[in-house]
Amino acid sequence: MKALDIIVCVKVVPKPEEVTVHAETRTLDRAQARSELNPPDMNAIELALALRERHGGTVSLLSMGPPFAAPYLEVGLAMGADRAYLLSDRLFGGADTLPTSFALAKGIEKIGEWDLVLCGEESSDGATGQVPAGIAEWLGCSQITYAMDLALLPDGRLRGEREIRGGHEVIAVPLPAVVSVKLGVNEPRFMDMERRRSPEPVTVWSAGNLGVDPAWLGFEGSPTVVGAVWQAKSPERQRRFLEGMPQEKARLLAEQIRAAVSPQ
Repeated sequence: MKALDIIVCVKVVPKPEEVTVHAETRTLDRAQARSELNPPDMNAIELALALRERHGGTVSLLSMGPPFAAPYLEVGLAMGADRAYLLSDRLFGGADTLPTSFALAKGIEKIGEWDLVLCGEESSDGATGQVPAGIAEWLGCSQITYAMDLALLPDGRLRGEREIRGGHEVIAVPLPAVVSVKLGVNEPRFMDMERRRSPEPVTVWSAGNLGVDPAWLGFEGSPTVVGAVWQAKSPERQRRFLEGMPQEKARLLAEQIRAAVSPQ
């Protein structure tokens, strides 16, 4: 059975509770937010490493983001990935899911030989789940979404168990394929500290290295236009203080609970 050359698309995201929205550009302002590898992408890395252990091959990481994303890719290298690539250029900035999936697909083609692309199901800062399917469309290959487990069949097809409403679905697709991996389907392994001390260098590519028309990238290539942004008000919680002896407080509390849950 052929060894698998796997590419895992990962994203460095701001911690959701620390991000704000830029009032003028209507884009995420992450200047004051700490960053992390997108949690579902960590599950995708773990699944890729497990498949390599079973079938042999290589695991490469691919990301698009600012230069500060490079050290976060070293986390994946310390987990056991073989190499990492970062698409970093101002021309990539402000991209919605269309130019993002396009640029990543071009990055995959530039890496060269590959059998399987794994992605997290969605990013915590965008939460659209559109990029994995978009990559598959640009590459013209099979895809499985929301996968919980993967296995390589004797005939060379990829068997995937995916989550659907009300249960699970098991399907088999030919390789090459793109798969989005559900959050929490496995436990990402600890970093190997020896690898962490001397990680492989991250290869950085600009938009020019991909050889594509800049009109397909970033803001210019994004058909999505944000019309307005506002902050939702937090609902005010009611606070009521009950007076009296414990038995009286218990009776009053029971009455208020019954009133709250009774149909109007």
